[in-house]
Amino acid sequence: MGSIAPDWPRLMKRSTASRYCDLAPAKFLAEVAAGRLPLPVRIGGEDHWDRAAIDDDISRLSGHASDWRKDQPGLAA
Repeated sequence: MGSIAPDWPRLMKRSTASRYCDLAPAKFLAEVAAGRLPLPVRIGGEDHWDRAAIDDDISRLSGHASDWRKDQPGLAA
């Protein structure tokens, strides 16, 4: 039987967020710096990543996010 995924918190510190994305922490930060993953929010004096924002960016990267432009007259998708 496979391992059960943990309950991921809504806000995650860098080490947790990088594990959530299955990236090494340095690679995770490189993706953030490149704008492919979201910037952190500062709460309690520490940086945290919003799981929903990470999910949104991953959906966009994988092509699963909808492109609102395709339904707008005169706008190319």
